[in-house]
Amino acid sequence: MLQVAREQLAAGDDSLQLNAIARLAGVGVGTVYRHFPNQHALREALSADRFRELVGEAQAAAETDDALAGLHRLLRFALARALEDPGFAAVLESAADAEAHTSQLKAELDRAVARLLDRARLTGAIRRDVEADDVRRLLCGIEHALRAGERGPARTEVYLDVLLEGLRPSR
Repeated sequence: MLQVAREQLAAGDDSLQLNAIARLAGVGVGTVYRHFPNQHALREALSADRFRELVGEAQAAAETDDALAGLHRLLRFALARALEDPGFAAVLESAADAEAHTSQLKAELDRAVARLLDRARLTGAIRRDVEADDVRRLLCGIEHALRAGERGPARTEVYLDVLLEGLRPSR
């Protein structure tokens, strides 16, 4: 079922109609719905590897010597993945998760980003009132803005620079 969904996405069909996936996978509709009660649950399953990759990147960034450079690298990495995969972006920004595993990954991501922010705060590089989930939501906002307008490397850098400046403490 996941392979069929990936093939549909690769062919440009991002509708992820569960009935169509059942038909193409040669299984009953009930089988699909037992595994994926809705499209969001399917998107979570399709995004699991990408999410684990992001958590690993956040954990590595939290351990870098230069926390601010680690944050910059993490934000660029996360934004690039969200722009490549709208389904992953939807999972990243969602307030409610269909699967406990997705909630666990978000918690791991937020813990790593919190460590990173704490380390950056120690050097005075990041505001004290910004939390890990704020960074995730702000990044998702940038992803939306880029999808809605001109999308290219120059615009991406402008938006990331605005975010990074906004994370700095006021003088």
